[in-house]
Amino acid sequence: MATLDRSRPDAAALDRMLLQHEVEQFLYAEAALLDARRYRDWLALLADDVHYWMPIRRTMTSAELDREFTRLGDMAYFDDDREMLEMRVRKLEAGSAWSEDPPSRSRHFVSNVRILETAGDEVTVEACFHLYRSRLERDIDNWVGRRVDVLRRTPDGLRIASRHLFLDQTIILATNMSTIF
Repeated sequence: MATLDRSRPDAAALDRMLLQHEVEQFLYAEAALLDARRYRDWLALLADDVHYWMPIRRTMTSAELDREFTRLGDMAYFDDDREMLEMRVRKLEAGSAWSEDPPSRSRHFVSNVRILETAGDEVTVEACFHLYRSRLERDIDNWVGRRVDVLRRTPDGLRIASRHLFLDQTIILATNMSTIF
């Protein structure tokens, strides 16, 4: 009987580890771009057909948990395509977003990154996030939740084809949500 040499991973395990590392490094680099307010560079990470969506969360009874989040096509905090995201970036760059002049300071934390599925040139990833934002002298906001991203491999590297954000909060205390998650 042959013994398994656990000191040498098989090719499939090595591929999974390399993909995990690549995905995590991509997400960390994206977070750093947003924290540095490098929004044009962030836009370059988006696929042309990107869908950026954050449903509204409601407090529901145990029997109604399937209705906890609004559905696609219903009301949402964000339901943006690339054109909408580019418009948001233009407003941030032009200083015409009153809620971001002076600009917020943000820190994007990404953790618990799990690869859910790979299909062709796309990988579906679930991760937890914490977005800390401070603004002016005393305004502090924290958003915590999970997100499901579809990352697409292109000749230029990974691109975000879809981002669905699910907040843990049901009540948003922030005066605005102008920060990019």
